[in-house]
Amino acid sequence: MSKRFIPLFPLQLVVFPRTRVPLHIFEERYKEMVGIAIRDNSEFGIVLAKEEGIVNAGCTVLVDKVLEMYPDGRMDIMTRGERRFEIVRLSEEKDYLQAEVEYFDDDDLAPVPDELRLKAVSNFRVLKGLDAAHGHGEPNLEDLQLSFQLAQAIPDPDFLNLLLRERSEAARLEHFNQYLADYLPRQKSIERMRVLAPTNGHGPKPAGFNG
Repeated sequence: MSKRFIPLFPLQLVVFPRTRVPLHIFEERYKEMVGIAIRDNSEFGIVLAKEEGIVNAGCTVLVDKVLEMYPDGRMDIMTRGERRFEIVRLSEEKDYLQAEVEYFDDDDLAPVPDELRLKAVSNFRVLKGLDAAHGHGEPNLEDLQLSFQLAQAIPDPDFLNLLLRERSEAARLEHFNQYLADYLPRQKSIERMRVLAPTNGHGPKPAGFNG
């Protein structure tokens, strides 16, 4: 497996290959880092930041487009996920983190059963109908790693980090379906209660009720 030194951008999100993520860049060190990436058309790595530190796996991104450049150097950019990696060694020589990384992809390349894919797409459609789902566009259903396309809508970075590390598409789709089997009914219940909240949880009064 190839190794390389790349800049790191710790964020409270998980990026997958071939998915698009908008970013707002405002810290000086990341203005510098992203500026170099734009100039050289080079990758930087996004890793999940947690209270106890960063996780040791992530995904590189390329800057697809600069959406807005502000007078003070802040910028809005659109990025595209490229390659998954594991961190081998960290470097703090610059203002932003860098790391020697080892790239990886799936080990299990067996075709995924149609039934598994269809169930995952069906679950995704239900998920997209919920308020909690991220506002991502339609997935590319032709992607051989369809799980990455579907999982973007799940607002749970820890679960997404688990999927990112998994090296089998069938296993990722199984995880996705199992997660949603529990998440969907729970989230539907939460969102129903939110609708009732303005009426103090009692729902509309029956006709003719004045109490």
